Amino acid sequence: MLTSPTVPGAELAPDDGPRQNLGALLRHVHLSGPLSRAELAERMSLNRSTIMGLTTRLSAAGLVRERRPTAAGRSGRPSLVVTPAADRVYVLAFDVAVDRLVVARVALGGEILERRVAARSRSGPDLDAVVGVLAEFGRDLHRGAPADAICAGVGASYCGMIRPGDGMVRYGPYLGWVDQAFGAELGEQLGLGLPVAVGNEAHLGALAEHGRGAGVGVQNLIYLHGDVGVGGGIIVGGEVLDGEAGYGCEVGHMLVNPHDGRPCSCGARGCLEAEAGERALLSEAGRPDSLIGHDAVRAVVADAQRGDPAAQRAVARIGDWLGIGVANLINLFNPGVLIFGGMMRDVYLGAEPQIRSRIERNVLPVSRERVRLSAAALGDDTTLLGAAELAFAELLGNPLGVMAQAGT
Repeated sequence: MLTSPTVPGAELAPDDGPRQNLGALLRHVHLSGPLSRAELAERMSLNRSTIMGLTTRLSAAGLVRERRPTAAGRSGRPSLVVTPAADRVYVLAFDVAVDRLVVARVALGGEILERRVAARSRSGPDLDAVVGVLAEFGRDLHRGAPADAICAGVGASYCGMIRPGDGMVRYGPYLGWVDQAFGAELGEQLGLGLPVAVGNEAHLGALAEHGRGAGVGVQNLIYLHGDVGVGGGIIVGGEVLDGEAGYGCEVGHMLVNPHDGRPCSCGARGCLEAEAGERALLSEAGRPDSLIGHDAVRAVVADAQRGDPAAQRAVARIGDWLGIGVANLINLFNPGVLIFGGMMRDVYLGAEPQIRSRIERNVLPVSRERVRLSAAALGDDTTLLGAAELAFAELLGNPLGVMAQAGT
């Protein structure tokens, strides 16, 4: 199961074990940035001497650094500030969308240090081509890292259904990927001796927004991601809801229009992604079939905001269908926040009145009274940073063990 990062402020008992305490402290500074020893002691419900012991061990391993606070504070001995060693520890993150490939070197602490981007054509099954581009970019970024820097992991986000454990793409819509050994192939060609952890893009987007975006501090949230279709990541009680076999939260295939719905890539009609996805919006706006992609969607939303009647009708209609799907999800899961990412972020920003209207009409009052709607705070990097968090997971679970294995 994919587990969500610990929410800042969560308590950790002193007897939970040194490795868990080390991982919890490192996670706090990784997600929140520089924190004083006093703040860490309060967040983790540990005494300051225990915090000092933990930071000393993490510092010796090259994972954190301590410095005196720069701003003048209250009288007395100032509490040292603990910062992640962003210049020394990083992961490689890969984001595979329908139309683009992104590879980044992401520092401990979440900063994107370097990236490479390439277009991806919609030309059918393209495992070899995709892996070739990603591996070349990844090797280039790894070679460009400082000589004393440590690559602590590799993570990838893919726009499809991923088998947990081995990175097998069971089903990748629109490009015909079925049972493609993506994780294994990428790891072999990358040649770093590190396994590639692979996750569904919407699940990882939910983790990223929960850990460092619009969902920080919220234990129950829904993340809707638009690429060509619509994907979903749902966090319940701080953990991603992934289903019996890891293929849960396929909200794009929730039926919203059973009578005269548009055909969907899955073979059904009237699915949410068929009624509110890329093709539906562009078709409603009268755009030619040759015009596709995120930029085309943004252009329709921008035209609607400028007063173009066809674009306004398209955005309003698609927003209404999206609102129906959102209303169903709020009634089912009672989230604290519902976040729109990818293409859905643009649709939400253009069609917020229609979505809110559906919530008012179709959501139970007790469920809608506290839910908050938000665009993804991490913007176009949400799923990329989700892949980075997947890559950091082992380090955050066993900091000293991973660094020892890396030869530090």
